[in-house]
Amino acid sequence: MSQYKKNSIKLLGAIGLGTGVMISAGIFALLGQVAELGGKYFPFIFIIGGIVTGFSAYSYQKLSQAYPSAGGIGMYLVKEYGKGTLAAFAALLMAFSMVINQSLVARTFGTYTLQLFDINQNSIWVPILGVGLLIFAFLVNISGNTFIQSFTSIISLLKIIGLLIFAGAGLIVANFSFQPAETSGQSPETTITSFIAAIALTILSFKGFTTLTNQGEEIENPKKNVGRAILFSILISLFVYILIAWSVSSNLSIGEIIEKKDFALAAAAEPALGNLGVWFTVIIAIIATISGIIASVFAVSRMLAMLTDMKLIPHRHFGMPGSIQRHTLVYTIVIAMILTIFFDLSRIASMGAILYLIMDMIIHWGLLTKLKEKVEANLFVVGAAFTLDAIVLSAFVWVKIQSDLLIVIVSLVVLILTFIGEKWFIQKLKNNS
Repeated sequence: MSQYKKNSIKLLGAIGLGTGVMISAGIFALLGQVAELGGKYFPFIFIIGGIVTGFSAYSYQKLSQAYPSAGGIGMYLVKEYGKGTLAAFAALLMAFSMVINQSLVARTFGTYTLQLFDINQNSIWVPILGVGLLIFAFLVNISGNTFIQSFTSIISLLKIIGLLIFAGAGLIVANFSFQPAETSGQSPETTITSFIAAIALTILSFKGFTTLTNQGEEIENPKKNVGRAILFSILISLFVYILIAWSVSSNLSIGEIIEKKDFALAAAAEPALGNLGVWFTVIIAIIATISGIIASVFAVSRMLAMLTDMKLIPHRHFGMPGSIQRHTLVYTIVIAMILTIFFDLSRIASMGAILYLIMDMIIHWGLLTKLKEKVEANLFVVGAAFTLDAIVLSAFVWVKIQSDLLIVIVSLVVLILTFIGEKWFIQKLKNNS
């Protein structure tokens, strides 16, 4: 990964990267959390989340057509706001949300792997296994584009087939009829606010499509294929998510899904397929998380390298040899390791959702107000994307203020420190120029 190579990623490889990131922790770790907030009709929340994501994807598709670049979102923000504090701030939020996603995937890998050995999910082995996966992802990512796209494409196909087998078996047991998960007195009360808040987590499970924007010029015929890869990745993921959520809803009660939310799919496999089903699901989860983290690390290290080249973020090599891209890969892995060790799945997901939605709104606002004369886009669709993000974010933050104030405070501190730090860095560059 020492240099960018134009046309080194084919359309199929790009779709593999997109689905590789999306169909990983997004469904394995978040399904239980979505059910906890959304109640017995939680499968429909994935459909709503897919629709909201579709509105957002429209903005990225239009921007990718106008400005195909390996810088992806970083480049879009610069085109919208110039090389200033806001562009750098929003770009870092995206990078942070991607790194947070890597720690989410890593802990999911550890949680599901332990189901094979009947070890408690709170065991220290969860972060140990997660850190091991991150090290493996680093080794794969220094091997180059050709291997990465081949690896992720093949493994993405395997996990999709595996998940469809899981979902199909569960639906056969349920006679293919939609059965809302049973509720009990112990099930949390579902409100309109919590239902809307749950959409934020499903959006997080779809956000992997943004990694495709960071491949920019490396994707063959980027003005057409970036948009196509985004569209196909979202549609494939939505189809898989709906079937899985439907299958889990038909085989477990809400109470059971919430109790085992960090490994709900494995729990749902037992009544449908028995012990062999649990093993099968865990193996698919391992495959999914491995491909997801490799694709995510690949994208975020590229994005950070481009931001460094554009002088939007500071850089220190700390004596490391190699290119800036290799350095940012190391930074990405180290930060993800720290998060994997110190945060649980629920809090990792919450912080990732908050940072991502704020960044997403900044992207839509820039296209709506700054580039409306330069980029051919339907302003109604872009405006709808901004509004939907705002509604979902507001509901999610309100629910978290009531249930987990600490993660809201931590997210706010990260936002403030990031903005202040970028403002200082940009001002320092101006003073030295």
